[in-house]
Amino acid sequence: MGVEIQPLLKILTGVDLCRVEGISEISCLELVSEIGTDMTKWLGPKNFSSWLNVAPNTKITGGKVISSKMQKKKNFAGQTLRMSASGLTRSKSPLGNYARKMRSRLGKKGGVVATANKLSAIIYSMIIHQTEYNPEIMKQSTDKWTEKRIKSLEKQLDQLKKAS
Repeated sequence: MGVEIQPLLKILTGVDLCRVEGISEISCLELVSEIGTDMTKWLGPKNFSSWLNVAPNTKITGGKVISSKMQKKKNFAGQTLRMSASGLTRSKSPLGNYARKMRSRLGKKGGVVATANKLSAIIYSMIIHQTEYNPEIMKQSTDKWTEKRIKSLEKQLDQLKKAS
């Protein structure tokens, strides 16, 4: 006998954050309790993800990457997003594809932080613009990347054929 909190969260935030893959009702409740519903505190999604400690922290000098460690600050909302992102690698959704792609490129920790960064941007834009989550946008982005990758590989194949 549980209480349905999803409709209450929708009333509180104005949008249904639980529709985003990887965000459960409990995760959504933890996020809303930590960040609130007033997103004007942050200038944009980059500031929001930086506050959540899910932004990349690469220090570059002279064109070389010196360090890319995660910052040493505690933020429970960011921790919730990282936990949600780590579960997305087993999902068959477009966000799951993104999580697997980032994990293969950046490693386990980097992939989780990159996916959490994507989740934070989605949540920020949902609350600030009062728009529902549309997985088709992520699917279009993934399809566009796949087409671009195929064209690149075909071009590379043509160059190899000419060279031999």
